[in-house]
Amino acid sequence: MSNSPIRKCLFPAAGYGTRFLPATKATPKEMLPILTKPLIQYGVEEAVEAGITTMAVVTGRGKRAIEDHFDISYELEQQIKGTSKEHLLTEIRSLINKCTFSYTRQVEMKGLGHAILTGETLIGNEPFAVILADDLCDHNSSGVLQQMVELYKKHQCSIVAIEEVPKEETYKYGVIDGKEIEDGVFMISDMVEKPDPQDAPSNLAIIGRYILTPDIFGIISETKPGKGGEIQITDALLTQAKQGKVLAYRFKGKRFDCGSVDGFVEATNFFYNKSKG
Repeated sequence: MSNSPIRKCLFPAAGYGTRFLPATKATPKEMLPILTKPLIQYGVEEAVEAGITTMAVVTGRGKRAIEDHFDISYELEQQIKGTSKEHLLTEIRSLINKCTFSYTRQVEMKGLGHAILTGETLIGNEPFAVILADDLCDHNSSGVLQQMVELYKKHQCSIVAIEEVPKEETYKYGVIDGKEIEDGVFMISDMVEKPDPQDAPSNLAIIGRYILTPDIFGIISETKPGKGGEIQITDALLTQAKQGKVLAYRFKGKRFDCGSVDGFVEATNFFYNKSKG
């Protein structure tokens, strides 16, 4: 594996967000706000904190709002210039100045593996991070991606973030089996996409944070459709695990599944209380 640093973060953002209809009929789910900030902005901030400034976004039809959000709005800036509201754009302005954003479209929705493969033109032949914006993570010290980047520096291999979930909820996730090689770090021996609870190898579920080495692109392109007829990143990662090593990392922090209404409300309440704290 190469010793290149992680410079790019891929955001698969082409999904329809059907669990939030009708809100997502004309608004990308990644643009749904937790308080005053859209989900994808939290993800970009997490990537920047991990030292990454090149953002690669895989979009689809009806996702123009994401591109517009990470761009300057001259009319709006002019309108609030010199007013008490000017500071409200400070955070997003800082991201626009620090980062470069590039976009490509996923024409057909064929699963997360396919979405990541679609991003190959933006990533090239180097290791990269992946953030799924609807998994919103909070932490008290360093962000989840920063924790993973530190681990990558040491091990130079693909890494998935995991958390313990109730056994009866394994059918919602990719689930790993493996051996703990250091505190919270597992060498993966098996991964199953959305297993029934009785078939799950553990209750350690993969969440929307990955660091992937570039050989994953070739593996995904050879991966047959799996669960739900989609090309699953879990299947590609299992192939990679059998060829070398893939680590799972039980991250420090809290994750909210903002792809579900319950998780979205929970995150809103959590961040609201935190802002008042």
